[in-house]
Amino acid sequence: MEEISTSLGTLWEAFTTRGVTVLALQLLLMVIAVMAAFFIHRYTQKSLVERLKSSDISRMRSLLLKIGQRLAFPMSGLFAALVGQLVFRLFGYETPLLDMLAKLLVALAIIRLIVYALRVGIAPGPGLKAWEKVISTSIWVIVALHLLGWLPTVEASLDQLAIGTGEHRVSLLMAGKFVVLSAFYLLLALWLAGVIEQWLKASPHINISLRVGVSKISKVVLLTVAIMMALTEAGVNLASLTVFGGALGVGIGFGLQKIVSNFISGFILLGDRSIRPGDVISVGDNYGWVKELRARYIVVRNRDGVETLIPNENLVTTDVINWSYSDRRVRVRVPVQISYNDDPEQAMAIMEKAATVNDRVLKSPEPAVRLMEFADNGIALELRVWMTDPEEGVGNVRSDINLAIWHGFKEAGITIPYPQRDVHLRQVIEPGQQLS
Repeated sequence: MEEISTSLGTLWEAFTTRGVTVLALQLLLMVIAVMAAFFIHRYTQKSLVERLKSSDISRMRSLLLKIGQRLAFPMSGLFAALVGQLVFRLFGYETPLLDMLAKLLVALAIIRLIVYALRVGIAPGPGLKAWEKVISTSIWVIVALHLLGWLPTVEASLDQLAIGTGEHRVSLLMAGKFVVLSAFYLLLALWLAGVIEQWLKASPHINISLRVGVSKISKVVLLTVAIMMALTEAGVNLASLTVFGGALGVGIGFGLQKIVSNFISGFILLGDRSIRPGDVISVGDNYGWVKELRARYIVVRNRDGVETLIPNENLVTTDVINWSYSDRRVRVRVPVQISYNDDPEQAMAIMEKAATVNDRVLKSPEPAVRLMEFADNGIALELRVWMTDPEEGVGNVRSDINLAIWHGFKEAGITIPYPQRDVHLRQVIEPGQQLS
C-alpha cells in the first residue's frame, strides 16, 4: 500500500505545481473522452449489428465488422485523449493523466483483439462468446495495474490472505493466478487444437479416422499441458496433488465409469477404424450417417434431419450395422406380385426396365429380377438394384421404381392380385333329415 500512496502523492505534487486548473482540465477531458467513447460505442454497436444481420454480407466483411465492434470503445476514447494531449502540449503543459489513459486504452484494444482472434480460431459457441469479455477484462486489469506500477503491491496484499495446512499454503494470490493463467492457457490450447484440426482437414493425404484421432489426442495433450503450466506458474506444488489424484481415481471407480468408458471407447473406434465420419450405420432403431465423432459420443443424422447422440460404449459393446464399412454399395429389393393369369417373363422385363428411371441406380452390377415363389395370391417377383449413396435415402429410389412398375403393368394389362381365399361350404345333414 505504501507504493500506491507514494505514487499518488507524487502524482498530486506534480499536478499541483503546475496548477489546479490544468489538473481539473485534464480530469474533465478524461471524463469527456470516456463518455464520448461510450456513446460512440453504443451508436456503432447498433449500426454494426444491423449490418451483420444482412444475408449477402461476405465473410471478410463480417469479420471486420465484428472487430470494429470490439475496438469502437477504446479507439474512440484514444482519439479524444490524443487530441487533448496535442492541445495541452501546444500550450507547453505536460499530460501525465492523458498519457496514462492513452496507454490503458491501447492495452484494452490490443487485448480485445488478441482474445477475439483466439476465440475465432476455436469452434464458435455461445459459451466462449460469453466468456470473451470476462477474460479480456481480467487481463486488462492486470496490465493496467502493471502500467500504473501497483501490481507488486496488490500481489503482496493478496499473498497475505492465505490458508496454511502443515507444509502446504494456499493464498488468494495463488488462486487468482491459477484462474487467470488457466483461462489464458486453456484458450491458447483450444486455439492451437483448432489450428491443428483445420490443418488436418485440409490435408488430402490423411484419412478421416486418422484426422479425427490426431486432433482429439492433440487437444487432450494441449489441455493437459495448459493445466500443468497454470499450476506450476501459480506456485502450486505438484507433489501435493497426489491426494487429489487418489480422490480422482476413487471417483472414477465409483461414479465416472461410464464417462471414462465412453472416452476410451472413442479412441478404440478411431484406432480400429470401424466407424468413420460419413459411414451409414444402424444401431438398434437408429439409422443414419455418421456426421461427427466426439470424445464421448457420435452424432448420427437420419433422413428426417434428426441427430441422435449415441455413446461410444454402445458402439463397442453392441451390434452395429455399418452399411459402408468396406464397400459403399447397397442393394435395394423391390418385391412385386402378379396374377397367375399374367406372363411372368413380360412382367420381369417391365420391372428390369423400370430400374433405370432413377439415376442413382448403378449400371454395374446390373439390376436383376428374380421369380421368388408361387405364393397364395400370385407369383412373387423381386427386383434387385444397387446404389452407392445410402445416406441420400433408400425410400425415394424404391418409390420411383414402384411408380414406373405400376405404369408399365397398367400399359401391358398385368394385374397385381388382391389377397385371395377359397371358401368351401359344407352342408351338415342331421339324422332323419333329407337332402333338399
